Amino acid sequence: MAFESIKAEIDLLLAAMINQPEDAREIREQVREKLNELRAMGMPLPADLVALESKLDRAEDGDSDD
Repeated sequence: MAFESIKAEIDLLLAAMINQPEDAREIREQVREKLNELRAMGMPLPADLVALESKLDRAEDGDSDD
């Protein structure tokens, strides 16, 4: 059940990122924290969440170019 709860929280964070782009950096960090929670529980991350994490890393790299 914890897995589904964390995944639902990630979905909410992604929606917030779309609706509040000015807070995207903070939201990306919160998403990473949720993914780390899943890892800490020993849960394998679904492929879509691994891809998401990779995209977040690339987005952060792009932000630092400013």
